[in-house]
Amino acid sequence: MKSKKKPVRKTNRSAKKPTARRSKTSKTTSPKREPRKPRIAVLIADDHSVVREGLVSLIRRKPDMTVVGEAKNGREAVDLWKQHRPDVTLLDLRMPELDGVSAIKEIRAGDEHARIIVLTTFDGDEDIYRAIQAGAKGYLLKDVPREALMDSIRQVHAGETCVPVDLAAKLAERVSGETLSAREIGVLKLMAKGKSNKEIGSALFISEGTVKSHVKAIFAKMNVISRTEAVASATRRGLIQL
Repeated sequence: MKSKKKPVRKTNRSAKKPTARRSKTSKTTSPKREPRKPRIAVLIADDHSVVREGLVSLIRRKPDMTVVGEAKNGREAVDLWKQHRPDVTLLDLRMPELDGVSAIKEIRAGDEHARIIVLTTFDGDEDIYRAIQAGAKGYLLKDVPREALMDSIRQVHAGETCVPVDLAAKLAERVSGETLSAREIGVLKLMAKGKSNKEIGSALFISEGTVKSHVKAIFAKMNVISRTEAVASATRRGLIQL
């Protein structure tokens, strides 16, 4: 009797093998951008329109700065400062209605932390001294290179003081030297107008002899030997304005 053969089980070779599950890949996140720093708000005060326009054009090309106001005299500078509260103010020294030093004093009366840079053509030691004493944080001449001016704005905005070495030397000389009294300045101003000792005495209600004493003191303190030299030196230093 023949034994029955067990049927052979056919396997489906074409069947797909189970594939491993793909692991979920984490989404790549782009690096966070740092918040953009606010631009330095600058107020410009100068009575010359060409100078103002040049400064506005220069500053507006800088991505970290913006111009918030333009003033053509000292009074307007104070009013615009109160309105905009700029980070840095560029201020001319000699302006109509209110000069630069007086404008600095009024602005700082409202905020003692106001940051002001004097930008002027006058480099007299008395000019520098009065501006810094009033509270200016920088003193620059208008022939300063463009990038040096921009760097000075950034430095003053950061809380630093910016006075070039040559101007700082004049300031040091002014601080350490002998100063003229208010009366001597008054005499010097009248000397500049060509007044005689007698006329000066009459204008200031002092004797001619007292005027002579003041003139002698002025000559000694300024190290000059004539009225002409005294007036020229006083004008150059910013002691008087003709």
